[in-house]
Amino acid sequence: MDLAPFGAVVLSGGRGRRLGGADKAALQLRGRSLLDRALDAVEGACGVVVVGEARSAPASVRFVVEEPRYAGPAAALLTGAAALECTPSPQTLAVLAVDMPEVSAATIDRLRVAARGRDGSVLTGPDGRRQLALVLDAARLGQIAPEADARRDLALWRLLAPLDLVEVAATGGEHLDVDTWSDLDRLAGHDDD
Repeated sequence: MDLAPFGAVVLSGGRGRRLGGADKAALQLRGRSLLDRALDAVEGACGVVVVGEARSAPASVRFVVEEPRYAGPAAALLTGAAALECTPSPQTLAVLAVDMPEVSAATIDRLRVAARGRDGSVLTGPDGRRQLALVLDAARLGQIAPEADARRDLALWRLLAPLDLVEVAATGGEHLDVDTWSDLDRLAGHDDD
């Protein structure tokens, strides 16, 4: 499959309120952190920006915090996209929430293929809800990006509403995320890691 180079933004800056403030990126699932799993999913990107607290990761991964701080996924996405350093600039961006551990490189490839000729693609769960696993046309994202002072609490789907996004149905557990301890237990199959 011949796909153009892509950049990646991993959204990891949430407060983990439903997890009692636990750092989602550091949570372990089957012996690996959620951040490691997210980085595996975007392997092959010309550059990766993780929007969240810096931690141990490959040297090629850049860490930034969203501006304004804790302003939500839309602000995090735009901050991450602006911080991406690839030469030449990638045509598309893979965007992934750190708490979606079943998304793989194959998932990202499916999204990249589906995005061809559109403004992007988005993974949907069995209930039809859009998930924080998507591929976006970088230029189109730049066109719709508001100024920094208008980003606080801007809903991600409101930001992306002007874009022509094709929906891609999740397979297996790709749509599952970790918002609570029971979510993590379910994904672990109740195994003790």
